[in-house]
Amino acid sequence: MHTVIAELTGNIGVATALLSAPLGVGLIGVKACESVARNPAASTKILIQSILAMALAEGLGILAMLFVH
Repeated sequence: MHTVIAELTGNIGVATALLSAPLGVGLIGVKACESVARNPAASTKILIQSILAMALAEGLGILAMLFVH
């Protein structure tokens, strides 16, 4: 019984981690688009920062998958 509960809680933790990574990437993308709309001259700097932030968000999702499961 305890192994079944442990398996379920591990799967729930992994699912939460893997669902929050795309959510974070989407929020970063939305805010980057808003920033470029407000200041088009800074689009290159905003693009670089948003790509770095998206990579970190995806990396944290993958690390959570590896460490939780």
